[in-house]
Amino acid sequence: MNIFKLLKTLTETAGPSGYEQNIAAAITELWQPYVDDITTDRVGSLIAVKRGQGAEPRPRLLLAAHMDEIALMVKQVVEHNGNGFLRLTNVGGVDIRHLYGQLVTVHGKCDLSGVIGSLPDRMLPSERREKPFGWEDLCVDVGLPAAEVEKLVSIGNFISFRQPLRKLQGKRVAGKALDNRASVAAVTVCLAYLNGRSHDWDVVAVATAQEETRLLGAYTSAYAQRPDAAIAIDVTFGKGPGANDANTFELGSGPALDLGPNVHPGMLKALQDTAKAMEMKVNIGTHSRYSGTDAFALQVAREGIPTGLVGIPLRYMHTMVESIDTADVERSGRLVGELIANLDDKFLGKLAEGMMKED
Repeated sequence: MNIFKLLKTLTETAGPSGYEQNIAAAITELWQPYVDDITTDRVGSLIAVKRGQGAEPRPRLLLAAHMDEIALMVKQVVEHNGNGFLRLTNVGGVDIRHLYGQLVTVHGKCDLSGVIGSLPDRMLPSERREKPFGWEDLCVDVGLPAAEVEKLVSIGNFISFRQPLRKLQGKRVAGKALDNRASVAAVTVCLAYLNGRSHDWDVVAVATAQEETRLLGAYTSAYAQRPDAAIAIDVTFGKGPGANDANTFELGSGPALDLGPNVHPGMLKALQDTAKAMEMKVNIGTHSRYSGTDAFALQVAREGIPTGLVGIPLRYMHTMVESIDTADVERSGRLVGELIANLDDKFLGKLAEGMMKED
């Protein structure tokens, strides 16, 4: 599987949080050859089922990778000397320091290419010079007269970032929306891997909606699908200048398996044991409270779902130049696929027994 080509398709397709229909269509096309059923639920999450070969009723493992991306929204349409401009606000965790000079697409009645601009420092009022931009300083310019902008764009329209995926050196790539299209790619690798393996459990692969704003797709899909166990796949922080603490990981060093309140220790051990059997290097991360991922929403659905968390190291999170190593995508997909291939009817019992054993 060509990981770069896969990621290019995924990252360059727009999918702001709450406006995921375009990316959902792209993922449907990618997953269709590997699954038995694929549908979109009421909140926009994509649900793909790959049936196992075990006796019915078969246990189910849910894989969650969110497909939405951080984005912007039209807050106001303004006129200046007959030209139309858009004031904006954030959708998800957008850092305003990265916005000036970015290329965007405004999703109005038709898609409009635009740029995010502001006055240069010397043209700002003296009290605003040499200070960070605020939302009031930025505008989107689509190059149209005000009358045309008002016809085509409404308050509340989404604005996505327009940035191609670029190859760096080795297996490194950089672009927008690798959080979390890298993990959608890993699920794609997993599904393809399972096409050549027998597995007893049903697999429910979910490209979840609105993770960046509320974990909505993970909450609703976990509730509706009622899996016996789950694994969330997301990105985690990559090491780099100024980012070198215990919970950051080298790009290319393998998946990061998380341990913390949102993770069932038995699921962590199963992933670790699988990695050891595959002779695959993995990292261990920790979260002391909320993990900031779909794992939280999966874990608390219905009676509670034993959940694991796999992270793909990523630098420059929530920017338009997010960077990963494609080897980590491929390894994450194979790791989860191999775990699924080895799930049997005793696995859930072992999880429960493991929680009761004393060290």
